[in-house]
Amino acid sequence: MPIIIFFLLHHYLSLFSQTFFHHRYAAHKMFSMSRAWEKFFFIYSWIAQGSSYLSPYAYGVMHRMHHAHADTELDPHSPKYDSNVFTMMWRTKTIYHSILTKKATVDAKYTKDVPEWEAFDKIANNWIGRFGWAAFYITFYFVFVTQWWMWLLLPFHFIMGPVHGAIINWFAHKYGYRNHPIEDTSKNLFPLEIIMWGEGLHNNHHKHPSNPNFANKWFEFDLAYPVIRMLDWFGVIKLRKTN
Repeated sequence: MPIIIFFLLHHYLSLFSQTFFHHRYAAHKMFSMSRAWEKFFFIYSWIAQGSSYLSPYAYGVMHRMHHAHADTELDPHSPKYDSNVFTMMWRTKTIYHSILTKKATVDAKYTKDVPEWEAFDKIANNWIGRFGWAAFYITFYFVFVTQWWMWLLLPFHFIMGPVHGAIINWFAHKYGYRNHPIEDTSKNLFPLEIIMWGEGLHNNHHKHPSNPNFANKWFEFDLAYPVIRMLDWFGVIKLRKTN
């Protein structure tokens, strides 16, 4: 039981940092927060994502590029231009790293107001830290595994972030249904959005990229949105008005 709880916690906490801080805040600025809370969520993201930590800055810039060039040759990740999910994610990794290391020439419109904590990112993206998190996962499994099949879950801890990205960037552009007939191939992965903090409602998000609630239909549910409303109510963030 501890292994299952640990796996689910890692999944949900890691993905929440990605959808709340990296995606809805860093990339889309759906809400504002103080510098202190911004730094808090940088640190939270590192703890939650662990060995697969993603820089909110590099993620935010790359995601803006995705929206601007969805399903074109300039899209950092599109199933239209890769033969399988692995080659797509490797290309995504290459572009992400070039943005992170400032080797890529990026238009200022993609970097404007994207949160950046360069000193922290140098620590969080260090391979010593990544191996440290991996050692922690392995030790936890050695202590708490009770069935052989539980070991099959261990590899996912190492690459939790990329797995989440692959589910949306590949499958939500190939399978599912569309509420909005927009130019790109984005689709909704119902009912997968329930365990993906609403990220599976990809077609809805591409149609309304500034709306913090990804659900459009009565049967759709964006799990992250009630949490965002609660954080707004407590004053941690301030939601921006949307049309």
